[in-house]
Amino acid sequence: MIMIGLGGNLTSPEFGPPIKVLAGALAHLQQAGVRLVGCSPWYKSAPIPASDQPWFVNGVAHIETALAPQALLALLHRTEVRLGRRRRAGDARWAARIIDLDLLAYGDHVTGDGETTGSLHLPHPRLGGRAFVLAPLAALAPSWRHPVSGRTASEMLALLEPGQELREISD
Repeated sequence: MIMIGLGGNLTSPEFGPPIKVLAGALAHLQQAGVRLVGCSPWYKSAPIPASDQPWFVNGVAHIETALAPQALLALLHRTEVRLGRRRRAGDARWAARIIDLDLLAYGDHVTGDGETTGSLHLPHPRLGGRAFVLAPLAALAPSWRHPVSGRTASEMLALLEPGQELREISD
């Protein structure tokens, strides 16, 4: 399974509030030939570390594509730019942003050392500690197994320390 994480907490002048930006990202990926198999519910999550910035909207999508992992990551980055993200040197990892697309998992591929910035690491090195990734992932694919730990998304979610504020968005 190929899984991508979607998130954002700033309104785009062109596309609107975060939930519309994320929906626009999924539409853009589909126009680029990516097949959307499924999408989790959307969640609101408190910024980490705690700050006065707006809460994030997060979700996870299960996709299919013929693109290799690196090419898919490049498409995700182009999609971010198309939807208004501007990466600048010195940007903080936890800064407010219009959109953030992460390649969480690409089948059973395992690459990288888990922390080097700028390289592709699969599965995503921090997905196991993030409620804003694990809750949508568990809602979408509760039996998905981490290719290194062997734990399911639901098991990893249950192991998280309390304190990460997260709420499912209801229509």
